[in-house]
Amino acid sequence: MLAINIILLIVGFIILIKGADFFVDGASSVASNFKVSKMLIGLTIVAFGTSAPEFAVSVKSLLSGSGDIVLGNVIGSNILNILLILGSSAMFHSLNVKNNTVKKELPITMLITTLFAVLLSDHIFDNNVVNCFTRGDGIVLLLFFSVFLYYLISMSRKKIDVDQDEKPAMSLSRSFIWTIGGIAAIVLGSNAVVDSATYLAKAMGVSERLISLTIIALGTSLPELVTSITATRKGEYDIAIGNVVGSNVFNIGIVIGLPVAILGGIEKIAFSYIDLIVMIASAILLFIFSVKDNKISKKEGLVFLLIFVVYYTYVILT
Repeated sequence: MLAINIILLIVGFIILIKGADFFVDGASSVASNFKVSKMLIGLTIVAFGTSAPEFAVSVKSLLSGSGDIVLGNVIGSNILNILLILGSSAMFHSLNVKNNTVKKELPITMLITTLFAVLLSDHIFDNNVVNCFTRGDGIVLLLFFSVFLYYLISMSRKKIDVDQDEKPAMSLSRSFIWTIGGIAAIVLGSNAVVDSATYLAKAMGVSERLISLTIIALGTSLPELVTSITATRKGEYDIAIGNVVGSNVFNIGIVIGLPVAILGGIEKIAFSYIDLIVMIASAILLFIFSVKDNKISKKEGLVFLLIFVVYYTYVILT
């Protein structure tokens, strides 16, 4: 039974990743067919596509009562996005960061990350005996994301970059098939991942926090990792940065905010405040590195990777 669940875990991750690939390709082609701005495609459709695995895993975990996996999935993915993904991307080439990103998107990322941590810390700020994440907390994050989405749409309307002569990668009907098929694969893969990971955690005596912060967070962040590294190697540094920034905001606002707002809160959640500190510190460090000279150098990428190694060594050993 143990071997079967390990196989299911691996197969589930493969289905998740390939499902996200199909979804992003299909959704992007749908947008091209309708002549939607490329900026809006990149900041919304691509961000949603690469974060779809996290969303699917969170919904499945919440429905099955595994609240710790939901939180660990989001916290772990946001830490991975900055420390591992941007760190790895910067090792290929220094990442140029535009002024608008430094002045607006990165501060927004720090703000929603800090807000998320505060909402989780009832024991500190509300003097509660245990920490919990209520439906009201989910609604607050969802409203914040709505403001961010409005900002993205407003920005896209200011600079229209639609190439009217560009031909879509596939027909509209095929685009819809790929989009729907990708979503179906993401849901199927998430079921396999959550079920097998939960079984392995119980069978091996490993906490759900450790499983969600490592295996699940890494597996569901692979779409962001592949996208950002590929974009960096092609010289598309804005996509590499935007993918991570957009995904982190999406993870907090939609991946956890939306399911909790609809399905209900999470009671008696268990997490380490070290996790929250590292998550906030990563966002702040990204801003500091970017504001200094509008780029993330290879040395700064190495710093990200070293912090990642130290943090995950701590997670595994505790």
